[in-house]
Amino acid sequence: MTSFGGFVVTDNIKKQYKEAEKVERAAPLPLRREIAPPQRFPVDALGKVLGDAARAIVDKVACPDAIAAQSVLAAASLAAQAHADVVHPATGDKRPLSLFMMTIAASGERKSAADRFALEPVKLREAELHEQHGLDQRKHADAYDAYQRAREHILRSCRDKPAEAKKQLAALGAVPSPPLTPLLTAPDPTLEGLHRLMSGGEPSIGLFSDEGGTFIGGYGMSEESRLRTGAGLSSLWDGTPVKRVRGGDGVSILRGRRLSMHIMAQPGIAEAMLADPTLQNQGLPSRLLVSAPASLVGTRMQKVQKKDTGPALKRYQKVLLALLRKPQKRVGPSNPELDPRPISLSASARKKWQAFADDCEREMAAGQRMEPIRAFANKLPEHALRIAAVLELVDNVDATEISGNTFDRAAKLARYYASEALRLFEHGSASIEILRAEKVLNWLHDKWGKARVGLAHVYQLGPNPVREAKLAREAMLILEQHDWVAKIECGAKIEGKRHREAWDIIKH
Repeated sequence: MTSFGGFVVTDNIKKQYKEAEKVERAAPLPLRREIAPPQRFPVDALGKVLGDAARAIVDKVACPDAIAAQSVLAAASLAAQAHADVVHPATGDKRPLSLFMMTIAASGERKSAADRFALEPVKLREAELHEQHGLDQRKHADAYDAYQRAREHILRSCRDKPAEAKKQLAALGAVPSPPLTPLLTAPDPTLEGLHRLMSGGEPSIGLFSDEGGTFIGGYGMSEESRLRTGAGLSSLWDGTPVKRVRGGDGVSILRGRRLSMHIMAQPGIAEAMLADPTLQNQGLPSRLLVSAPASLVGTRMQKVQKKDTGPALKRYQKVLLALLRKPQKRVGPSNPELDPRPISLSASARKKWQAFADDCEREMAAGQRMEPIRAFANKLPEHALRIAAVLELVDNVDATEISGNTFDRAAKLARYYASEALRLFEHGSASIEILRAEKVLNWLHDKWGKARVGLAHVYQLGPNPVREAKLAREAMLILEQHDWVAKIECGAKIEGKRHREAWDIIKH
C-alpha cells in the first residue's frame, strides 16, 4: 500500500489499473481460407502391379498412400514412354505417354524413402547401362581410331584424285558415334543441361527430384530463366522437337525425345511454382498432375510388415525392368531419335473417353465446377489418355490397344487429379499481396523472434519478395488488418535504434 497526494493506493487498485491498461485483442484472422481435406488416392485404379507396389511402399515406410502412388506411376511413365505414343481419338495425333507429376508434402512425410523404393528398377537399369557403357566406350575408341586411320590413308593415297577421294570417303561412311550417356534420371537440371543430356544420352529420361526445392529454387526456375524453362518443359510434354539456338553451340534440334517428371516438394516451395503468374500464363501448371496428401505424422506406429509386401515389390520391379530393358524402336542404328509405336483406344474405351471428354467440357463452362481450373480441365481428357496407355503397357508390354476397363481406371485417376487441382486452386488463389504478407508472417514467427519489428528490419532482413520499403509496408498493413501485428503510433526504439514505423508482434 502506498500514498500519493494524500490518496491511499491499495494493491487492489493497482491491479485494477493494470487490468484496465491491458488491451483485449481479437483473435487473428487467417490470411486466406483453410485448405480443404484431400480425397484418398484411388490406389486400386493403378491396377494389380502398381497398386500393390504402392501399398507395399506404404507398408514399408509408413508414408501417405498418395506419395507412394505418385512415385510408382511416375516411374511407370518413364518405363513406358519410350515404347508407345497414344493416338488421340479426336484428332488422330500421336501423343507421348510422358506424365508430369508433383507431390506436395512437408518434411518428415518420408517422400525420399517412398521414391527410393519406386525408382529401384530405374536405378537397376541405369547400373546395367553404365556397365555396358564401359564396354561400348572401348569398342568406340577402337572403331574411331580405325576410322581416322582409314580416312587419313584415303586422303594421302588420293591426294591428286579428288573425285576418287570423295568416292572412297563416302564409302567409308560417317564417323562412329560415341555410346549414349547411361543416365535415365536427372534431379535438378537447367533446361540447357537437360538439352545437352538428351543430345548425347538416352532419348527417354525422367526429371525426378525428392528435394523439389533444389529444382524450383535453382537457376532453371530463377526469374530470368523461368519462362524459358517452362516453355522447354512444356515442349517436351507435348512431344514437339526441342530447339536450341546458342551463339557458342550453334543450332540443334532434338526430335523423338521423351521426358517424364516427378517433383516432390514442401508446401511453400511447391506453391512458388504452381501459383507463379509467368508459369500459369505459359501453361506448365496445367500439365502437372498434383497431389497434396494429408499428413500421417503422429499415427505411424511400429507394426509387423505384411507378408505380401516383399512379393509385391519384386513383381513391380520385374515388370518395370522388362519395360526398361525392352529394345526401343529408333529412327536408325546410329540415331537415338525414338519412333514409338502407336497405341489406340479400343472401341469400348473410345466411347468411354468421348463421354469423359464431354463431361470435362460441360464442367468447364461458366459457373460450373471446373471453371476455376479451366486450363487444367482442358487437358484432362489427354491426361486420362496418357495415364490409360501407361497402365495398359504395365499390364502388357506389347499392347497395341487400350481396353475399356483400363480407361475406366485412368478416368478415376484423372478425376482425382481434378479434385486436387480444384482444392489447391481454392487455397492458392490468394493475391500476390496476401502471399507476400504470409511470407513475412512466417519470417516474423520463425526467424525474427523478437517482440517488435521495424519496417527497415522487414525489407532489409525479411523474405526476398518484400526487399523494398513499399512492399514491406504493404505486407505489414495486411498483417495489421488481420490482427497479427499492432502499429506503434509514435514509432519505437528497437535494439538501440529508433524506427519511425514499427509494430508489436501480437502473441496469441
